[in-house]
Amino acid sequence: MRGLRSVMRRGALVVVMMLNGGLPVPAGATSAATAVEDPFLWLEEWSSPRVMEWVHAENAKTLGALEQDPSFQPLFDQALQIAEATDRLPTPTLLGGAVYNLWQDAEHVRGLWRRTTLSDYGTAAPRWQTVLDLDDLAAKQQANWFWHGVHCRQPDQTRCLISLSDGGEDAVTIREFDTAAGAFVEGGFVLPKGKQNVAWLDADTLLVAREWEPGTLTASGYPYVVKRLKRGDSLDQAVEVYRGVPADVSVQPETLEDGEGHRVTLLLRGISFFEQAFSLVTPDGPVALALPAKCAVEALVAGRLVVSLNEAWRADGHLFPAGAIVALNLDALTADPVHLRPTLVYAPGRRAAVDQVVATRGTLVVTSTENVRGRLGVFRPTPHGGWRHVNLPVPDMSTVSVVTSELASDRVIVSVTGFLMPTMLGLTDTRGGRLVRLKQLPEKFDASRHTVEQFEARSNDGTRIPYFVVRPKALRFDGTAPTILNAYGGFQISETPVYSPNTGKLWLERGGVFVLANIRGGGEFGPAWHEAGLKTHRQRIYDDFAAVARDLIERKITSPRHLGIQGGSNGGLLMGVEFCQHPELWHGVDIAVPLLDMLRFEQIAAGPSWVGEYGSVADPEERAFLASISPYNNVRSGVDYPRPLVWTTTKDDRVGPQHARKFAARLGALGVPYYFYEVTEGGHAAGANLREQAHTRALEMAYFTQQLWP
Repeated sequence: MRGLRSVMRRGALVVVMMLNGGLPVPAGATSAATAVEDPFLWLEEWSSPRVMEWVHAENAKTLGALEQDPSFQPLFDQALQIAEATDRLPTPTLLGGAVYNLWQDAEHVRGLWRRTTLSDYGTAAPRWQTVLDLDDLAAKQQANWFWHGVHCRQPDQTRCLISLSDGGEDAVTIREFDTAAGAFVEGGFVLPKGKQNVAWLDADTLLVAREWEPGTLTASGYPYVVKRLKRGDSLDQAVEVYRGVPADVSVQPETLEDGEGHRVTLLLRGISFFEQAFSLVTPDGPVALALPAKCAVEALVAGRLVVSLNEAWRADGHLFPAGAIVALNLDALTADPVHLRPTLVYAPGRRAAVDQVVATRGTLVVTSTENVRGRLGVFRPTPHGGWRHVNLPVPDMSTVSVVTSELASDRVIVSVTGFLMPTMLGLTDTRGGRLVRLKQLPEKFDASRHTVEQFEARSNDGTRIPYFVVRPKALRFDGTAPTILNAYGGFQISETPVYSPNTGKLWLERGGVFVLANIRGGGEFGPAWHEAGLKTHRQRIYDDFAAVARDLIERKITSPRHLGIQGGSNGGLLMGVEFCQHPELWHGVDIAVPLLDMLRFEQIAAGPSWVGEYGSVADPEERAFLASISPYNNVRSGVDYPRPLVWTTTKDDRVGPQHARKFAARLGALGVPYYFYEVTEGGHAAGANLREQAHTRALEMAYFTQQLWP
């Protein structure tokens, strides 16, 4: 598994809507004063009978209203058809020279893990071989298994650690699987359920971070003790290698290899969500590595450790800017882990940012953005520590992502997508420099009548905020177009153009407008764009979003009566703040799997891990700011709010369903109309299977139809 920060930054906190009071209370404690101030504290009980009784009653009210809307059934039928379509692109993973894919459909609700050859994958009808049938496994073991990823041992990639989730939550059971035999390894590694991370130390040894005994999880709910587990040993025979402290976010191991056989194992101690301390695993024990705190170890190529910087770093007499990629000679680093001598690989410009850094056998593949437009670069090491760089051409107004690569060759499969361009999967041998189309998603909606434009709004402090508008070419600029405005604004996550069959079919094709705002807090323009909205500076993010809304209204694309807003997770917090601060600007607010009680977020689920983003109530200045923006604490009676849709999932063990429940209950107590819905499966997402996800998408679009259509 890539480091926790990388995993969370690149998807774990994101819900992709277009697709796919008082002093802090110690955990587990409830004072009498807090109970009086917070009458809905009881809704923080995860799944007690009285809480679930409340949830089922709320669900019944919401489903009674939205499922009975004339728009719902056609929307659901279309969403389900899209979700279960057999011509969906099967997302590839290159493993051991084959292409693997996890496939879900109406007959395989949990999914098939299957494989084919690369040449066969590129055909119209690949001949898939089933490797693991999750539905069959769940039935035989009477378990609610869902796929949560696979981590295979290099270089052969035949022994893999498969993570299985109960209902979609982050806690997983890990089991060793033999891809050659197509079966779980008898007597192989088995790690019971928990939030855990593993790295292969060698063919018969794992480094494991998990809750070894009660009390070895951080306040954020992640492990801080790493042990070495030998094949055949029980968990209580594992030998401790490293121990962080409970105040950390997490500690986890990571092993990197390159195509030439170089290998390094690191320990990543998450001091905060954005700061890490790195240690090199040696035969004599861990050795501290003098990397900057705000960086990410990305890859190993040609014996060089590649690192992306999220802060400026002065080393060996040179200053490397935040946002840059640097490389360190592995032999030199191992010999002297303190006096490091990095070389520059790439430094993006002011309106550019690095997204992905991926290794092949002999190159680095870097995806980036220039003014929020995708770029694809290939970097080749030169004999004396330098790098040669070439760009591969890609369409404008698109998003480019590396889907999968392998260390045994220089082959990479890349995704290219745009709002109106069906996603294309291209294959390139990075030494050849050409991108050859493998597959392309068939058109899922009529895009011929639409166009994409990019505008800028001026925020309160004068900062230019870019945003994309996807609209009918024949739009009448009279302010009557039903419009959905989406944004995220946090954790250095970039929001970029993507082809969404759901948005296209369920919204655009019906005449709606879709808008994506690139507000501060994200990573669209590098670390500085993110840090501009950290902690007590967060009001800038909310001002940016409101500025985009006003710009849309001034351009007469839409008007408050027809403008709806949508966001999930951290974007759900954004929605809650905008609901409270600017109820006059919109008529629909879709608040998905959100954080909303910002005075208690550190007491709920993985909340303590996000103090680096939001601040802490333990700091008086930060607490005062959190109190000023916390939606749960700022909703008021007597205000003409639009009716929001607030939805969450019972199985969300990351943000937790408590925020959404409490916010809905407070709205009800104040007499504010609302819809609340809680999906009972699916973790931090819209549902655990395709049908649940389609149902949630249809509820959202039926809600926006009610609220925004004339």
